Amino acid sequence: MNAIEVAEHGDSTVLKLVDKPIPEPELGEVRIRVEAAGINFADVMQRRGTYPGGPEPPYVPGAEAAGTVDAVGEGVDAEVGDRVVAMPGGGGYAEYVTASEELLFPVPDGMGFAEAAGFPVQFLTAHSCLFEWGELEEGESVLVQAAAGGVGTAAIQLASRADATVFGTASTDAKLNLAADLGCDHPINYTETDFRDVVDRETDGDGVDLVLESVGDDVFERSLDALAHFGRLVTYGVASGTPAAAENKRLLFENKSVRGFHLGQALARDPARITTAVSDLTVGFSSGDLEVIVGSDFALEDAAAAHRFIEERKSTGKVVLTP
Repeated sequence: MNAIEVAEHGDSTVLKLVDKPIPEPELGEVRIRVEAAGINFADVMQRRGTYPGGPEPPYVPGAEAAGTVDAVGEGVDAEVGDRVVAMPGGGGYAEYVTASEELLFPVPDGMGFAEAAGFPVQFLTAHSCLFEWGELEEGESVLVQAAAGGVGTAAIQLASRADATVFGTASTDAKLNLAADLGCDHPINYTETDFRDVVDRETDGDGVDLVLESVGDDVFERSLDALAHFGRLVTYGVASGTPAAAENKRLLFENKSVRGFHLGQALARDPARITTAVSDLTVGFSSGDLEVIVGSDFALEDAAAAHRFIEERKSTGKVVLTP
């Protein structure tokens, strides 16, 4: 089968199209004929060798894939022909991938494979950060950094659906318009305006109740500035490559809290705590209340170009590969 392999850590040129054996499902696993694979920024960081605990080359990247069940291992209820989306943890950039049935979900009614491939990581991350870790309640306010990205577009929809007031940052008018269309009440161009100023103005200086932060560096610090007393910040990424830290004295005297979320680690330790959201999300997709925003679709052999597209900040919503 065709697959994309990271032969060594480096820039996008290390992504190579190779021929690999078709994998066989083991106990509790299914094999999927991949129709679409999601790309996440974590894939880019792993390829660079900057992702903590990331895989060592050579490896096939890809943490989520959608397609049709092609074969099943022992102890599996899924059947050949089922339309599914899975989080295999790796190997999704290929024509076939195996995945545990525990992290296998039916494709929601009316959803295509490209959209399905953008469902698990983005929406489970957004849902967990907003409600399980962020404890967002109706009528509260939330600031979503990188609002036009995969997680950002999911978080805006979910927060708006929960009747929260939504602030979101992005770098271009096109991205801001997308955020607004999805329910962002206060789209902010961070290249032109300090998001703290907008938050202060619109909240009478109080700040927001919740921030979803995935950048690190000074964005993390300034996000704390935009947080109200008794507010919560959930950090789920370090896209800048520069980690940040919160001063404990500041958290103490401003009554602020910071929580970390990592989807892979959470799934490894308590998958039910994360996947319980799937039923609610599926209802939202099937009813049309929620939508996976697929911004770009690349052929499998163009994986290097897809990574560059993301690194150059050209992407909106989800970027997928199609074998």
